[in-house]
Amino acid sequence: MTNTPWPVDERPRERLLAHGAGSLSDAELLAIFLRTGTAGQPVMELSRYLIEQFGGLRSLMTASRGSFCGVKGLGTAKYAQVQAAMEMARRVMDEPLRQGDPLRSPEDTRSYLRSRLGTFPHEVFAGLFLDNRHRVIRYQELFRGTIDGAAVYPREVVRSALEYNAAAVIFAHNHPSGVAEPSQSDISLTRRLKEALGLVDIRVLDHMVVGHGEVISLAERGLM
Repeated sequence: MTNTPWPVDERPRERLLAHGAGSLSDAELLAIFLRTGTAGQPVMELSRYLIEQFGGLRSLMTASRGSFCGVKGLGTAKYAQVQAAMEMARRVMDEPLRQGDPLRSPEDTRSYLRSRLGTFPHEVFAGLFLDNRHRVIRYQELFRGTIDGAAVYPREVVRSALEYNAAAVIFAHNHPSGVAEPSQSDISLTRRLKEALGLVDIRVLDHMVVGHGEVISLAERGLM
């Protein structure tokens, strides 16, 4: 061992090893991820610049390929790294459900849906198709686009539920604005779907709206 100090660009790594990843700032975590800076711009300086430029770590990590690669210091290789890291995080969150564990509480469902829908820049309407023990048979993205204007056809949803032999369904969609508060159209859509699925004895357990860090349950609000 020597008393030579760690280079400035490596200090976040030293802090992570000593105190855990939770002790690091967004810029320090990003610096470890990027590994190197650019000519004349050390990695910590680059990390702070990128977070400021994109308005936060979340916006940076979920940026489109064009926006991401258009910033000096980034490129297709780092974009691919980000996408791989995001997908690994989703799969870690999904693993208990892929192994057949049932959804035992709204919080289980929130965690699952946050990992699935929390990073899209556009609206996605999805269904969790469950068996009679509330185990996930299938997660399926059903419609994309602004839900107010998108065609969400109850008969297509019913067809998917029957195809998977589902006993129950939980619906979810994201609000890219980050505000998870349900709209009147969200409530009306839920009631239409609940009525359509009720005709074939499939229960609608909930409809969850995913924002930035918040997931609101219509069932808990008494809006179904």
